[in-house]
Parts: sequence; C-alpha cells; structure tokens
Amino acid sequence: MKAIQFHEAGGPEVLRYDEVPVPDIGPGEVLVRVHAAGINPPDWYLREGMKVMPAEMRPVLEFPLIPGTDMSGVIQAVAPDVRRFAVGDEVFGMLRFPGFDGRTYAEYVAAPASDLAHKPAGIDHVQAAGAPMAVLTAWQYLVDLGHDVPSPFTGQVHQPVPITPGMTVLVNGAAGGVGHFAVQLAKWKRAHVIAVASNRHEQFLRKLGADEFIDYTTTRAADVVSGVDLVIDTVGGPDSSRFLTVLKRGGTMLPVFFAQYDPEETARLGITVSNIQVRSNGPQLAEIGRLFDEGKLQVGVDSTYPLPEAGSAHTRAAQGHIQGKIVLTVVS
Repeated sequence: MKAIQFHEAGGPEVLRYDEVPVPDIGPGEVLVRVHAAGINPPDWYLREGMKVMPAEMRPVLEFPLIPGTDMSGVIQAVAPDVRRFAVGDEVFGMLRFPGFDGRTYAEYVAAPASDLAHKPAGIDHVQAAGAPMAVLTAWQYLVDLGHDVPSPFTGQVHQPVPITPGMTVLVNGAAGGVGHFAVQLAKWKRAHVIAVASNRHEQFLRKLGADEFIDYTTTRAADVVSGVDLVIDTVGGPDSSRFLTVLKRGGTMLPVFFAQYDPEETARLGITVSNIQVRSNGPQLAEIGRLFDEGKLQVGVDSTYPLPEAGSAHTRAAQGHIQGKIVLTVVS
C-alpha cells in the first residue's frame, strides 16, 4: 500500500509518499481501507520531532514513522474477537491517542475497534475524518471526560463544567478545529456563545450559532466583555491570561493549548483553570455521531489535499487562520 512516512524530523518536506506493507491486525482490531485522514497539531509536532515538549519529556522516536490519528473509511477485515463491527461497515475514529501509533496517513490502517464508531450517515468521509480529535477534545472538555486519568499538564482530573441554558461561554480561536465544535456544543446546551476570531470567519461562526462575534484583530475581548461563565481558549500561549478578566468570579478557564496561569492570580479572581489530554473513545464518538445525523453538529472543512500532497497540507496548516479542518483524501 501507499503511505506517508518520514525518515527524520523536519519540515513538511520530510513527508514522503512510500510503498509499505499492509498492516496485520491483532486481537480487538479491524483493518480499515482509509478514505480520508484528518490533520491535527500532534501530526506536525511529531513530524518536527516533538520540539513542542520540554527536552526531558520528549519521547525517543524510531523512524520511519507514519503520522496521523484521525480517519474515516470502510472495514476490510475483522479480528475474531470483535463483535461491534463487520466487513463493509463505514467507520471513523481517532486511533491510539495519546500516542504516536495511529498511522492514518495511509491507504490501510489497523484500528482498535474500541477507538471506532460507525460513520454518521449524514456526513461524508472527508467530514468524518476531520472530526474525531477536534470534536472529542471539545466533548471531553465540555460534556463528558469519559475517564479518570489525570491531565499530564496539571496532575488533576478534569471535571467538565455543566453548561446550562443562558450561561455565557466565550470561545477564543472559534473558527479552528476544536473551536468550531466548542461553539456548536455550547449552543446545543443552549448557552449564549461569544466567538473570537478574525473577521473573515464571522459568517461561518454565526451560521454555527455564535450569538456574538469579536474580531480580535480590531477589538480586545477584555475591553468589551465581562461576566462570562466559561472561556474555552483554543489558542493558548503566553497571552492567554488576558482572558481571565472577562470571567466572573467562580468562572472557569479551559485552555486547550499549552498556557500558564499564575495560581495566585486565578485564586484572587476566584477562577478555576482546568485542562485535559484528549483520549481515544469510540463510544463517545458514537454518541457524537447521533448529533451529526440530527444536524446539531457539522464539520467545517478548510481544505482537502490528496494523500501524496501531505506536505502541502502541513504547509497550509502552518499558515494558520484555518476555518474548520484540513483533510487528506485517500480514496476519491
């Protein structure tokens, strides 16, 4: 089969379109003919050699590596102990995450059945491949964590904040993968949603249900917003603390990307900060899939690239200002 591999860490140019063996399946696994593969930040962190992590925490990588965690496709073979799926089923999932063994940038992948759900009939393979990591991140933050594993960033087990009708939720980086799902899930829970993004995304986010829109290129949210119950910051970084002042006392900050907060400042403001490490979860995807079929969730697709052009897709990702997800097409 054909797959994207890299033999050394580096930029998008290290991604190669190689011939590799079709993987064997083990107990609890199925073989999936991949129709589309979603692109996520951990894919390029891995490609770059995990430089995003402190040196002492970086895993030792064994090359060559096939990147990717998210995919949608059709089952070709099933291990004898797998009961929930059959040959011919359309499925989607995020494979073996957290970890670096998803291997979805390929024509075939061996997938743990526990990481999969039946693909919603109401979306195509491209949309389904774009969903898993981003929608599971939003779901595990906002609705149901689904496990009791402490966050590696804080050592604490995250407790999702119950979103109730009328609650005010601000989403920073609202047009991106996690952000556009967070907007929709908060609306599904009947919250009042404030979306922060650049102006080119305003109509996209209003169609997804955003009640208010702030163009961060012209307006600081802290200058015009206060009394927010919950902030979901998908951007993170050193400037995240500027959103603390929009929260009311007793409010919650959910940073999706690496961000540091002064514990004394958050204590003084009466604010809880919590984060997660998203984890593969097929049953949660099955539950989320019903929302796709009911039209309560949709997947924004920024752009698609054929599998051999994975390097171009990573170059697009590095440019930022993404609206939804970037997806590799494997079967046209």
